[in-house]
Amino acid sequence: MSTIALIPIPDIPQIQPGDDLVSILLDAIDRSKVGLKDGDILVMCQKIVSKAEGAVVDLKTVEPSDFAHQIADQWEKDPRIVEVVLRESNRIVMMKNGVVITETKRGWVCANSGVDASNTLADDIVIVLPEDPDKSAKDMRIAIQERRNISIGIVITDTFGRPWRDGLVEFALGVSGFEGLLDLRGGEDLQGRELSHTVISVADELACAAGLLMEKSAAVLCAATNTFRPRATDRS
Repeated sequence: MSTIALIPIPDIPQIQPGDDLVSILLDAIDRSKVGLKDGDILVMCQKIVSKAEGAVVDLKTVEPSDFAHQIADQWEKDPRIVEVVLRESNRIVMMKNGVVITETKRGWVCANSGVDASNTLADDIVIVLPEDPDKSAKDMRIAIQERRNISIGIVITDTFGRPWRDGLVEFALGVSGFEGLLDLRGGEDLQGRELSHTVISVADELACAAGLLMEKSAAVLCAATNTFRPRATDRS
């Protein structure tokens, strides 16, 4: 029987800019007695990574553009937040019911460029996405490897909506330490037909599974088992 084990990491404190996130996570894992071993994958929400890296904006320093004021007036929004959304985007995809759907600087299509005003450090602070989530994941993986002499995977997630679907799900923004895509092309289906297009996003599926436990914790350990161990890699 194939199994997968997902374990929330409790008691992760509020993260501040400049915090050593790796030390904080390892301390929380040690306190929980969960243990960390080769092949495990640590899944964490983007917000704690952004906070630690200082990917936050003080709205008191933001001067909204005329376009930001125009959008804000139309949808009764804070023009300063709208300005941050615009700065974090390549383009606006659409606007509807007060939600600005954008393509972010890294090519993701999501609401409000991923700018988040919830659970921030203060009322006038918003959190933006990490500048390079793959690099963030790689740096954390290497730091854990150096400190604990183990090889693990890292997934950094954020919550996105989906076209024509209700509800939000977690998506993988940054991945390091394992193959985030499982390429099944050239294999066979259950009836022996060749698979021509099937590529499974293992990282996104792990993000979604861990997301079920993220209401109470900012990080979830996906423990390696005999039947679940994605292919390791040094690439991000």
